[in-house]
Amino acid sequence: MPPASSTHRRTAKAKKVTFEPKVEEHTRSGTRTAPLLTRFLTGIALISAIFLAVYYYYSYLLWEPPSTAKLEEDLLSPFQVVDLPGKGKGVIATRDIAQGELLLREKPLFLVPTHITSSPGALLLTSLARLTPVQRKSFYDLSYVNFPRDVIPDTPEYNEALALAIFQTNSIAAGSNVGIFPRMARFNHGCSSAFNSVYTWREKEGFLVAHALKAIKKGEELLTTYTDTKRPRDSRRRYLHTHYGFTCQCAVCSLPDDLSRKSDSRLSRMSELYSQFARWGDSSISGQEAANIAREIWSIGEEERYWSERGRLAADAAWVAAAHSDDVAAREWAALALEWYAYELGADSEQAHEMQNVIADAEKHPVWGSRHEEHVGGPKKV
Repeated sequence: MPPASSTHRRTAKAKKVTFEPKVEEHTRSGTRTAPLLTRFLTGIALISAIFLAVYYYYSYLLWEPPSTAKLEEDLLSPFQVVDLPGKGKGVIATRDIAQGELLLREKPLFLVPTHITSSPGALLLTSLARLTPVQRKSFYDLSYVNFPRDVIPDTPEYNEALALAIFQTNSIAAGSNVGIFPRMARFNHGCSSAFNSVYTWREKEGFLVAHALKAIKKGEELLTTYTDTKRPRDSRRRYLHTHYGFTCQCAVCSLPDDLSRKSDSRLSRMSELYSQFARWGDSSISGQEAANIAREIWSIGEEERYWSERGRLAADAAWVAAAHSDDVAAREWAALALEWYAYELGADSEQAHEMQNVIADAEKHPVWGSRHEEHVGGPKKV
């Protein structure tokens, strides 16, 4: 994520405890009942007991030991979070990563509904109050932008504004909710062909998963995308600066002007074609025309090296073919969708399983035969 505009950390001061036992001497027949050495040792023992009690209190109540699963996850993770000059935190591959490899599987710190009627800041503070100290720290350690300058520190308004700024900068859609995923939040942004990692929310499992869209070399930065980047560089940069506070300098945005214009043209054309493809939904274009558009999108994406959304594109083409009762085309497009869903979403994803079913029997596709019969054609040209 982009570096924070400022850092706010709170450190609670430990209250100094001084044990000063009251010394009283009791004598009987002029003889002391507690020798000085015994009194001294007793005082030391009491001080030690208090120290141990305080230690274990903080150890077990305020410190959350990492779970075995968390330790194994960190050890097996193919990346590490590091400081990157000019970027703040970032994610670097610790070894070569294969295309389609699982990068992370993360539960949200908390989820909030997309639409709420109460104060968003107050809702976030309520959610944060339910977390452990370690979890809250992972939230407040995240970077943020667009923090209002007119709020007074250490006030309820300030606390709400801070929580909201962090949330808006780092939150990720999770079905009908929005959540915070601290590990995924460390992935920086890349446009078009620059990003090499994609994530998706698995509703049934309650996890966010991320996969390598492309093969990644050891030492290379793992990048995802914060927005739809099928638009010109100036438009992308304006959006990212407004919402995330940085001017993108990824490999695509850093191209010389002539190459950047060619890239912009390809991306804009892809966006236009996606809009045309959607017209099949209201029967404005034929099934064959829709398949031709899908093939053109694929071809331009190959030239641009923009590989994201390919699973969805091929699955949509399989849908068109099934609707027009083109058995061969439906299964061919489904096979291509299965390949790319495995890269983008995982071979164990629900979408991948759906494509396996279409390959096995295209006539069981839910829209089979819902349109007139037509030879749509498969992805042979891609």
